[in-house]
Amino acid sequence: QVHLVESGGGLAQPGGSLRLSCAASGFTFSTYTMTWARQAPGKGLEWVCGIYSDGSKTYYADSVKGRFTISRDDAKSTLYLQMNNLKHEDTALYYCVRDGAYGYDSWGQGTQVTVSS
Repeated sequence: QVHLVESGGGLAQPGGSLRLSCAASGFTFSTYTMTWARQAPGKGLEWVCGIYSDGSKTYYADSVKGRFTISRDDAKSTLYLQMNNLKHEDTALYYCVRDGAYGYDSWGQGTQVTVSS
């Protein structure tokens, strides 16, 4: 059974940093493209970034480009999101999502990120 468990969320000040982690189990992590998505209160889902299965390519939403960095450690079956220079508008529930053969097929429970002074 596929499990994705996010951690690392919390409260940060504007301009601060947080590092999210997503521990994956129940599948061969290294063979999947993985992504991060987020949903802010009262807003729709926003795709934040993704990383290819072999780590050869990453892609980012314009809203986070230059501030967020996605990475993966296949030996640990873990996905990361380093978030720097956080802004109020980064406040959201962040999800780790697997990009399967037929779409985004597995989601974690989410970790809350709140940016506030």
